[in-house]
Amino acid sequence: MKVDTMLEARNLVEAAENARVAEDMGFDGLWTVEAQHDPFLPLATAAPATRRVSLGTAIAVAFPRSPMILAHIAWDLQAYSGGRFILGLGTQVKAHNERRFSVKWDSPGKRLREVILAMRAIWDCWQNGTKLDFQGEFYQHTLMTPFFSPGPIEHPKVPIFIAGVNPYVARLAGELCDGFHVHPFHSPKFLRERLIPDIETGARKAGRTRQALELSTQEFMAIGESREEIAEVREKIRQQISFYASTRAYQPVLDVHGWGELSARLGRLAAQGEWQKMPAEINDEMVDTFSVSGAPDEIAAKVKERYDGLLDRISPYFPPRTPQDRERWRGLVRELQG
Repeated sequence: MKVDTMLEARNLVEAAENARVAEDMGFDGLWTVEAQHDPFLPLATAAPATRRVSLGTAIAVAFPRSPMILAHIAWDLQAYSGGRFILGLGTQVKAHNERRFSVKWDSPGKRLREVILAMRAIWDCWQNGTKLDFQGEFYQHTLMTPFFSPGPIEHPKVPIFIAGVNPYVARLAGELCDGFHVHPFHSPKFLRERLIPDIETGARKAGRTRQALELSTQEFMAIGESREEIAEVREKIRQQISFYASTRAYQPVLDVHGWGELSARLGRLAAQGEWQKMPAEINDEMVDTFSVSGAPDEIAAKVKERYDGLLDRISPYFPPRTPQDRERWRGLVRELQG
């Protein structure tokens, strides 16, 4: 199992330093998110600061950028990092697309499929000189002159990961992608019974197997030297679970466990702004279902048992930030990789 971490930073200088530290700690890969900062720029500063780790987005929101813009960003980061870049894309949800990014929300699954196919057509044009003639329902790319083509690079195979929960996106990943970002709000039961079978269905369509993809996730882990420390982290996890579970798109994860009605109840509380009441709806059984808890010398074995045969890459949902956390994770990385 590969062990990754999130690349967090307040600015680009700090991103480079944090990337150096994470590589020194033994992590296999670094991921950025589209939240307070652009997801791509920190990777541009991390690339020259590191030699070994993969550098990827988990995720960048696909639709605010055209396939051509995404293709250029990915091509440059792949070349600059010496082939270590992973382009992780997601659709996000309707409200964020329309109200945060001000872009149209229309057939997101089919549109994401076209983004992937369009980028690969563009990359093929740049690498092999083929005529650019992508004609889709949502995107058309038919013009590429030498002035605008960056030309071939040493590592032209840019891995594409996508993220999601619904069956269409999972099947799309199985058919077309190199990896899948499993949402942090999941359980092994959901992976076995819903997500991985859908990925396998898509893979069979393309004559592949599930092993053609890397499955990655951020895992909720309550790690502590004492019961009190573990309990404190579990409360943070409880709060985050309540937030995710209030979104209707994630109800299938609850449905697998017979807790589907919780989504509507939490959704009503969220709509009323009653955020402080939401964690109380998440009982200890739910926390145990969606996370792992234990002392530092126990957690690696628990994670391996939980995900054996299911996932290929894992990141802590709460990345190490303090010197104590970083020292703890030096040992955990080796244990999880072993």
